[in-house]
Amino acid sequence: MSTKQQVICILEEHRGSWVSGERIATELGVSRASVWKAVKALRDAGYDIEGASNKGYLLSDAGDPLSQVGIQHRLLPSYQMRVEVHEEVSSTITFVRERAEAGEPEGLVVVAGTQTAGRGRFGRPFFSPRDSGIYLSLLLRPRLTPKESGYLTSVAAVAVAEAIEKCVGKQALIKWVNDVYVDGRKVCGILTEASFGMETGMLDYAVPGIGINVYQPEGGFPTDIAARAGVLVEERGSGLRNQLAAEVVNRFMSYYLHLSERTFLEPYRARSFVPGHDIEFTDGKIRASAYALEVDDDLRLRVRLGDGSEMYLQSGEVSIKVDPR
Repeated sequence: MSTKQQVICILEEHRGSWVSGERIATELGVSRASVWKAVKALRDAGYDIEGASNKGYLLSDAGDPLSQVGIQHRLLPSYQMRVEVHEEVSSTITFVRERAEAGEPEGLVVVAGTQTAGRGRFGRPFFSPRDSGIYLSLLLRPRLTPKESGYLTSVAAVAVAEAIEKCVGKQALIKWVNDVYVDGRKVCGILTEASFGMETGMLDYAVPGIGINVYQPEGGFPTDIAARAGVLVEERGSGLRNQLAAEVVNRFMSYYLHLSERTFLEPYRARSFVPGHDIEFTDGKIRASAYALEVDDDLRLRVRLGDGSEMYLQSGEVSIKVDPR
């Protein structure tokens, strides 16, 4: 770890409090001049670090830049995840898939400040404005069947919901299959892409992609999503994005490493707001109205049609006819 990374680690741990340059230098075994150079580099990278004689340095609560160190040092070391933070990528999913095809082992976490070609379900563009959200993808190499791999998106939804509740203190609900809502508005979309072996039929790798709206983007949301898109908080600060990104990864891995036990199922059901409501759904070429009954043990949505018959939805899109709040 570079001196710059070590310095920001110390300042992150004491965010909002003064830490003397002498203390940092002693702790790291470097000169005061090296500490000063590291602080200057961190300021150039966007960190709001104050400096004062006889006080030292203070990492302000006002700024919230994404940082490899800010995320990495919050991850549980037992998961052995490797974090990369990029100012801009075309798509974190595309970026991680390219690394997977090149032989990158499991455990890579890529976080970006913006995406120029982010995508959602069915190839739709995913709005990824600069410095207002978290765009994150993980590289996984589990031995799973196609059916089992479908659980990864639901695991991600639970991880995001739990992370929001812990870091922001707001209730987060899940709209089947893969959207997370806060205060009646969508704040997170999730898309998982995967590659399967032709001979074995087993998963070669999977890449869950997670996009979270943390702050209001400059200029607001585009008109086509403005009515349903929401944000987590109104004011920036306190290193929320780093904290939230790390919490999502920690919670995801806690479920992922015990995927066969499906411990994520009950937390998913508890937050799923679609059952119990009239809905409209699209499943392939079928578009119909129904009443949503439950999410079953295989994460299918059981619905009752107008004629009284029932069916299970394994994928597709659902529109609820009432406010989810």
